[in-house]
Amino acid sequence: MDWMFTLSGFVVGAIVGLTGVGGGSLMTPLLVLVFGIHPATAVGTDLLYAAITKAGGTVVHGRKGHVDWRITRLLATGSIPAALLTIWALSLLPKQSAEVSHIMSVALGIALLLTACSIVFRHKLQDHALAHADDNAHTQLRAPLTIAVGALLGVLVTISSVGAGALGVAVLFYLYPRLPTIRIIGSDLAHAVPLTLVAGIGHWLLGSVDWSLLGSLLLGSLPGIWLGSHASAKIPDRILRPILACMLLLIGGKLIVQ
Repeated sequence: MDWMFTLSGFVVGAIVGLTGVGGGSLMTPLLVLVFGIHPATAVGTDLLYAAITKAGGTVVHGRKGHVDWRITRLLATGSIPAALLTIWALSLLPKQSAEVSHIMSVALGIALLLTACSIVFRHKLQDHALAHADDNAHTQLRAPLTIAVGALLGVLVTISSVGAGALGVAVLFYLYPRLPTIRIIGSDLAHAVPLTLVAGIGHWLLGSVDWSLLGSLLLGSLPGIWLGSHASAKIPDRILRPILACMLLLIGGKLIVQ
């Protein structure tokens, strides 16, 4: 079965390279729905998978000056405590139980639906934010809202492993409409590393990480991301993103109602 996990990692990595959407949006539901892995194990393993793969991207963006460290710190101020509290709450539930499976499946489905909406409506949100960028409410509340968004992402990512990518970028586009796109992406990526690492370590302590599975996924995903990134310029974004959004809507709905 290891080669199937490696192949899955390659396919998901290629899609991430093509679209820029976080691997958790595809990898976690794939592990749950196709391979029948318990949601807690799928989430915990995917969180460490995300921390490792995104660390390299953060180093590149950081060296090129594409990270706004103030935004990253504000997000982390909310997300890290929220992730720790969520891990503590999960520790009170029976391990690998039907309750945990249901909670994580529903949370994963909701996160996927939100991610799909963020992909579809990202440009409309950004246009609306640009029109109100100079409003006093928008400028004065930006910092506390960023912390609040970080807290929400902390809970969502810890339970589902989804949200740190497309959803986080969409919200930052709304809060910081005049910030260059590359700095939005770099800042969100930099924030995702400590968040997924803390949440992933928490799941490891809860016994929800499969190290063999993690190694198999990384073996396939790293070359997949490389190839997808190089092919992305040849496939129109306007075609890829609607298809991906539809996939996430269908998968999210299935996870919620199963």
